[in-house]
Amino acid sequence: MSIPRRISLSFAATSQSEGAGASVRRSIGTSKLRQLSPFLMLDHFTVHPGAGFPDHPHRGQETITYLENTLRERTAPISLRFLALFFPLLILRSMKNANPTISYQLSGAVDHEDFAGNAGTIYAGDLQFMTAGRGIMHAEMPNQRSESNVGMQLWVDLPAKLKACEPRYRDLRKEEIPEIEVDEGRVKVKVISGRSHGTDSVQELAYTPVWIFDVEIYPGGVYDQELPAGWNAFAYTLEGQTTFGDGGGKKVVARYHNTVFEREGDYVRVEVPGNTNERSRFILVAGLPLDQKVVQYGPFVLNTQEEVYQAMMDYQTHSNGFERAKNWESKIGKSMVH
Repeated sequence: MSIPRRISLSFAATSQSEGAGASVRRSIGTSKLRQLSPFLMLDHFTVHPGAGFPDHPHRGQETITYLENTLRERTAPISLRFLALFFPLLILRSMKNANPTISYQLSGAVDHEDFAGNAGTIYAGDLQFMTAGRGIMHAEMPNQRSESNVGMQLWVDLPAKLKACEPRYRDLRKEEIPEIEVDEGRVKVKVISGRSHGTDSVQELAYTPVWIFDVEIYPGGVYDQELPAGWNAFAYTLEGQTTFGDGGGKKVVARYHNTVFEREGDYVRVEVPGNTNERSRFILVAGLPLDQKVVQYGPFVLNTQEEVYQAMMDYQTHSNGFERAKNWESKIGKSMVH
């Protein structure tokens, strides 16, 4: 008999200023939830034109950037949103949102460039996976043809044995992402990473095992998602109100809230009551916990204080993975308005 997971914690993300011209709603990486291994930070951010993430380093983690079309009801104002699941916002200070009628499908774009020669643009529905490994220097900037952007940022730890791996970069285009419908079409799921209702995602996207689903539930819809045993899992609500849990453990969660589930149980149950006129949209994420100590300073995520000191020294001296950082400047970073 399958057992639903209970809710461990549910709370509103904390609003604050962060990075270069960004404002964020942070939920993982705060006093309410310092870490949820392998996840280190989750930001729901807003970046205006002329802002962004200019040249900065990383070591010891992977990044995932997700840009997704935003569907709006006919009565909603036209605005721009992209969902970005990625990690590189925080940089060392010393280094300087019956079925409704849908009418608007809006998109964003993000440029990427790094010192390994990787460069390009990902558009609505695309993803970018980047492994920092032993060291990377890169920039990610909202495409200058786009309006203000709203997205999500997630930091994921790397297993200790892989922190010294070579950096790598991979695009996942929207045409590669399976999309399914369940509960007679009342639930729509984009299987970004993992498995949902017999449908698998593209494999080997990242070293750290992580499942990611972009889920829309219309009134009356019910969604059960099985998760690997023992994995940590959370859901961040982007739009509408979402009911998580089963039986006496149900909880109605508003948008901009993060809901963390207990490890015990086989699946997560989510629903939207049939007596509401509003759909719900949320990101469901699960990952394999890493049995290791986390020592982090800015964009460097290692396992000991000594390794963090070494990462700082390597970056400053352009050695042990940061050789190509010497005199390197991205072209897209220069578009930053000072």
